[in-house]
Amino acid sequence: MQASLAVPILLPMNPHAMPATRTLRLLFALIAIVPMTLHAKERWTTPAEASSFRTTPSYADTVAFLHRLADAAPDTIRVESFGTSPEGRPMTVVIAARDGDLTPERARAAGKPVVLLQAGIHPGEIEGKDAGLMLLRDFAATGRLPHLLDHAVLVYIPVYSVDGHENFGPYFRINQNGPEKMGFRGQSQYLNLNRDYVKADAPETRAWLKLWNTWRPDLLIDIHTTDGADYQPDLTWYAEDPHKLPPSIATWQAHAFAGDAIPRYEGYGHLASSYLEFRDGRDITKGIENFGSGPRFSTGYAAIRNRAGLLVETHMLKPYEVRVRGTYDVVRSVLQTVNTDPAALLKASREADAWAASQSARQDATLPVTFKENPVAKPLTLQGYAFTQTKSDISGDLWVRYDRSKKKTYTLQSWNDLLPDVVAPLPAAWAIPPQWTVVIDRLDAHGIAYTRLAKAIRVGVTRDELTQPTWAEKPFEGHHMLKGVAIAPTRKEVELPAGTVIVRADTVDAVLALNLLDARAPDSPLRWGYLDAIFEPKEYGEPRVVEALARDMIAKDPALKTEFEAKLKSDPAFAANPRARLSFFFERSPWYTAQAVGAYPVMRLDAAALQHLAR
Repeated sequence: MQASLAVPILLPMNPHAMPATRTLRLLFALIAIVPMTLHAKERWTTPAEASSFRTTPSYADTVAFLHRLADAAPDTIRVESFGTSPEGRPMTVVIAARDGDLTPERARAAGKPVVLLQAGIHPGEIEGKDAGLMLLRDFAATGRLPHLLDHAVLVYIPVYSVDGHENFGPYFRINQNGPEKMGFRGQSQYLNLNRDYVKADAPETRAWLKLWNTWRPDLLIDIHTTDGADYQPDLTWYAEDPHKLPPSIATWQAHAFAGDAIPRYEGYGHLASSYLEFRDGRDITKGIENFGSGPRFSTGYAAIRNRAGLLVETHMLKPYEVRVRGTYDVVRSVLQTVNTDPAALLKASREADAWAASQSARQDATLPVTFKENPVAKPLTLQGYAFTQTKSDISGDLWVRYDRSKKKTYTLQSWNDLLPDVVAPLPAAWAIPPQWTVVIDRLDAHGIAYTRLAKAIRVGVTRDELTQPTWAEKPFEGHHMLKGVAIAPTRKEVELPAGTVIVRADTVDAVLALNLLDARAPDSPLRWGYLDAIFEPKEYGEPRVVEALARDMIAKDPALKTEFEAKLKSDPAFAANPRARLSFFFERSPWYTAQAVGAYPVMRLDAAALQHLAR
């Protein structure tokens, strides 16, 4: 039952018979409005607000609130499902816009940039959900932010990892100050969705990629909660290094974030900092470094899709209400930046796509796929707290404790900037024979266009020969990753069978394709272990046979004998291993090389080869 303020009102039959009639009318009108105002305020109080931010709502209650908003404002809010979780839950997305521009086609026709805002990819870090409910409420229902989306379209995922969200409990975030209960970091298959963007193992990722390809957003905002040290800022933020981005996106981000949205956010009464990854968590004075984002992360994936991205990390030790309101304010500030000059973001996206499509036309084109720390540090001022270090009799290490009663300003060195490291060749096209379905499946998942050969054809290609593979000792996200491998490009003529997939590099998805298909790329299927079988010889030589083979090879090649003897002297482990000594010869024989062990199945085509295929 709704509570309201009941005030009996006696209206005069003849208003003109009473003095000060206009004043009384106004008084009567105000008294009559009171119950309606209280009713409306209560109706649009979010679940988190209703609990004074002690709790965060269930997924069902979250979606119910959003449906009530959509029912109240059908021309500005639309609630849809964009996928199904492994446990069978619908994945919810909300579209918010003015003028009924609630489809990708309407958004493009209206010249409105699309902002994808997502919360709950790590469901214990759930501020973005509760802030999003408040933001949409104030846009569509209360009139507090009526112009928030005059010139932009918001695509909002309130909870990305819905199964992880419903794995609800009080013991998942030991470092965090509220809410009382929260979701679990992994989804129901124990995958971290914020490491899955390229390999796309999880059903949630596959659904998200379809949503991305449907809307092709201009900006991704991903909301998280940090771990780590204690300090005064209630929020830190991160954008990808300019070396990872098309030039137009790097320029837009520098102005939009550090130049506009973050100063405005601080003007709302907050304190912000760039992302703080400390080189030594026991001593913050040693400075900060880049946390190593790559394409497997949200903003890293946006970068290889030629788009802007912003990572928001609220500070885990601030009260939950402070974190939610901080998220609310930073998102509305970024949306104001976009809304004020939508043409600038649209232009940056168009130029970024054109840049990506043009790169393969450069002679001997390459692009970086890994990055390293810039050795030149920059100064960083951090508003922090005094801390002490005590030798611990529990861990044997230093126990760090912060004193919030003693604010302190630190001048640190920041090694956050990056430089290109490993570069990969960008060909005219890539060729993937049809049997390598694990690779082709990921092309489909990411929406990368390709054609297939109608018939077999012989053509010159560049193929990487892979040797000396090493794997991680422990699994990561369900895979033993390929840590290291020697790569030797070789030119050869091969017959590509009918059905071979051809991926051109003169498209907007060139950088994405490079990061998926090149052996050097850290998130390629090769590195995630999907192609481990190419390192496994299927035929072998009996020791008694290889003994004879080795003597024959030595007799024919004195240099081989010299190499063998040198290895015996320099490598005691090799010298003590009979199998390794025989393998030295077998692996240099045609009996081994005929098996094409380590032949990377994705081949590169130059412009002449691509023309040859078109004949």
